[in-house]
Amino acid sequence: MPAPPLLECAGIDKSFHGVRVLREVSFRLLPGRTLGLVGENGAGKSTLMNILGGNLEPDAGRLRLAGQDYRPRNPQEASGCGVAFIHQELNLFPNLSVAENIFLTAFPRWPISGWPFIDRRAIRARTRALLEEVGLAIGPDTLVERLSPGERQLVEIAKALSLEARLLILDEPTTSLSARETQRLFSLLTRLQGQGMSMIYISHRLEDVLDLCQDLVVLRDGEVVGQGPRGDFSLDQLITLMVGRSIQQLFPTRPETPAAAAVLEVRGLSQPGMVANVNFELHRHEVLGIAGLMGSGRSELARILFGLDPFARGEIRLAGRRRERVTPRRSIQQRVAFLTENRREEGLCFEASIADNIALVSLPAFRRTGSRLIDRPRLAEAVKRMRREVRLTVSARDDQPVKSLSGGNQQKVVLAKWLLNEPAVFILDEPTRGIDVGAKFEVYHLINTLAGQGAGILVISSEIEELIGLCDRILVMSHGEIRDNVDRPHFDRERILRAALEVRATA
Repeated sequence: MPAPPLLECAGIDKSFHGVRVLREVSFRLLPGRTLGLVGENGAGKSTLMNILGGNLEPDAGRLRLAGQDYRPRNPQEASGCGVAFIHQELNLFPNLSVAENIFLTAFPRWPISGWPFIDRRAIRARTRALLEEVGLAIGPDTLVERLSPGERQLVEIAKALSLEARLLILDEPTTSLSARETQRLFSLLTRLQGQGMSMIYISHRLEDVLDLCQDLVVLRDGEVVGQGPRGDFSLDQLITLMVGRSIQQLFPTRPETPAAAAVLEVRGLSQPGMVANVNFELHRHEVLGIAGLMGSGRSELARILFGLDPFARGEIRLAGRRRERVTPRRSIQQRVAFLTENRREEGLCFEASIADNIALVSLPAFRRTGSRLIDRPRLAEAVKRMRREVRLTVSARDDQPVKSLSGGNQQKVVLAKWLLNEPAVFILDEPTRGIDVGAKFEVYHLINTLAGQGAGILVISSEIEELIGLCDRILVMSHGEIRDNVDRPHFDRERILRAALEVRATA
């Protein structure tokens, strides 16, 4: 006789301001299994998980956990029922120790009645045991700010284990992890599953979902459009269900070839501890990729080119003219755009409206003649045009806070902000991180269009397949230096990896 489900969702509905975001969502999760939840940004995944985690209450429908009715009114009630939610943006305090983060909501006290003192010895002992369980060889008193993203992820899981969770919800857990950290996380999750823990795994990396999960649920526009065992789905079938159409070719082809004229020239660029003697050219109509491992200097190079960080030696030229002082303000004036790796902290004003974010960079261009006042009608028309160009969701109002958008639509707002300034050079650092396959498809076409219009595009990505599919040429960085320069006819994954790892080819 099959085991009863640990979790049952039946007919879950949820609306915001009259907009229905979940429509009769139903599925079951069995004990000791991992369920992959996939869908485009805005499909309703986060809303559903926030209901399970106690952050939201459903408008209709029923939840059951281990055979009992389950309707948590807040995250504390969810935790008390054994449900742990590990968000994409980790909920850790960098200035506190690992032990303090794990036991922040429930510090063990001295066993003497009436004494309010925290039992530090018990905390350290329990933390050591939890860290050993997740395979993390650090001390309980280590400050979280000293940990890598992968180590912080393991601390979050240790925190969930301290609460004796029986259901673990993971939202995009590998977004900021290296390949090695991802492998380490997957090994742990597989072991926890073998010990009987159930998990819901949310990710836009569909290959990871297919590798890790036994069951799948596909959401589109708030509805379940597919569910069943992993064996019922191929990668192509998942994509078709998610976006409602077949994407025959994810990466666009471009008839244009890079022009001879360089829009950006970098000569002998060096900054101790960041980059060393970097030389390259970026041409009009060219999409130039930068590959490399985390810490190779890719993002540091981008920040120097835009003027966020200084450089000690070398020169940067735009359209043949040397840049004497490189600052973000001058970069904007010279039509250099920079989409940063971290849109949440560096790309958007989260509390501001969609329209204000889109207009942020280009406001001076919309001043009335002879005045410092903004020509509001002209700006509103430009914002409307940019929304169409990046295909921002039509359901979002211009005055809506940008924080209310899905990750993919937030990324589109960042792109629209820079496109309004008509960039001649566009530096994109991990432009598709954390967005779904449909949004990726649209970002790729946008890059293709920009290059076709004559811009030079510099794309930094941790996904080699993305660079191979998108770029005309790929630079490979390691330890702050360019180790290889690969043209499209010679694109080869092994060659790129060898250069990134500094491994010499054998005869």
